[in-house]
Amino acid sequence: MIGLPVNYGLLVFPTFQALDAFGTMDILNLLSLNFPMNLSVIARTLEPVSTQSNDPSLNPLKSNFGESVVPTHTFANAPPLDVLIIPGGYGLQADDLGPLYDFVRRTYPSLKYLMTICNGSWVAARAGVLDGRRATSNKQGWAITKEVGPKVNWVPHARWVVDGNIWTSSGVTAGIDSALAYVQEVYGEEHAKRIANEMEYERHEDPSWDPFAGVYNLPKENE
Repeated sequence: MIGLPVNYGLLVFPTFQALDAFGTMDILNLLSLNFPMNLSVIARTLEPVSTQSNDPSLNPLKSNFGESVVPTHTFANAPPLDVLIIPGGYGLQADDLGPLYDFVRRTYPSLKYLMTICNGSWVAARAGVLDGRRATSNKQGWAITKEVGPKVNWVPHARWVVDGNIWTSSGVTAGIDSALAYVQEVYGEEHAKRIANEMEYERHEDPSWDPFAGVYNLPKENE
């Protein structure tokens, strides 16, 4: 177990996508039964952070429907981390996310791994840590993805992409496959298989499997 990641951080922001975060978290919850692991939930403040949106353009019916998580740390006092996990969500369309990008920019150099789910890759791109790297993201928002990361080598047809110590995945459920692939790579195939079976989840193990790139008529890489 020497050298394995121990200290994990989940980065949350208002109107994050629930399954982006909790799909990966459930895998790591089960993994932590076999390995020593610590989790910090990190946000701008210590106030509860909800998946619900109060933006009328995103919640026109004013539905009171969402889940909240309680951060353990802020950007200012987050502990040293081995792995940082960044979910996506509609909240990444907000204009006041500079502190979020700053946190990722200054934290990345000390990480063993950075993982993004869905358009959580926008945060990494805007922080500059994806410049010159291959990465992927949610396919429905691909046009915005290319705008927020003009120096990134975006891969249109990919369930997930690994470039160095950065793992990026496509939309929402792709984060589950990416996280299981990460477990297999870092902790061993037997643990990835065990966790998938405990979750009763049928994995997609081919990172290039991406029917949703076809749904949204995305070109092949370099086209």
